[in-house]
Amino acid sequence: MKRLRSFVVLTLLGGLAVVLPITIFVLLLQWLVGVIVDLTAPLSAWLASYITVNQYTADVLGVAVVLGACFCIGLLVKTGIGRWLQRMVDGVLSRLAPGYSTIKEMVVQIMGGEGNASLLNGKVCRAYIMGSSSPVCVTGIVTAEHSDGGYTVYVPTAPVPTSGFVYHLPRECVTLLPDISVEAAMRTVIACGSGSQIIMQSTIELTDA
Repeated sequence: MKRLRSFVVLTLLGGLAVVLPITIFVLLLQWLVGVIVDLTAPLSAWLASYITVNQYTADVLGVAVVLGACFCIGLLVKTGIGRWLQRMVDGVLSRLAPGYSTIKEMVVQIMGGEGNASLLNGKVCRAYIMGSSSPVCVTGIVTAEHSDGGYTVYVPTAPVPTSGFVYHLPRECVTLLPDISVEAAMRTVIACGSGSQIIMQSTIELTDA
């Protein structure tokens, strides 16, 4: 009886481990599509009245128009005039809307920006937040390097890596792990530490070298 119960439980858990990620992904995708459709609803309604198409086609066209506009803006900001216009708009919005700068920084962190401004372009490290002589260390992402040799390190919290702590540490308290990607490190955080063997092994290889 115990073997049968164990078999049923393990089989059920195995099935959930396959189904739940797919279900969560579909729900997130459905939510994201819903948000985009709601944002483009006025444009879709205008297209539906201007062009003889059904509402679904109008929604698709509305999303396509918005994505096309984003692409064109991306091309524009690659030019000198576009960058100048962007700086002008950013300056005006920063003065008129105090929260704009914070929102922009968050978007840059998530989408990936240039140089030290991007979390995705950071370097994975082991941060000894209690001092280099302490064996306690955490998985961190170097987001800035300073002229005195120190680092600014972002330490994500499990299982939501978008929240965490920022530490300013001297060089001796940071061990860089160039062979570990930010995505791989984030996966270990989301999994509450599972899979951290790659980080520990990389540190051992660096020490042996």
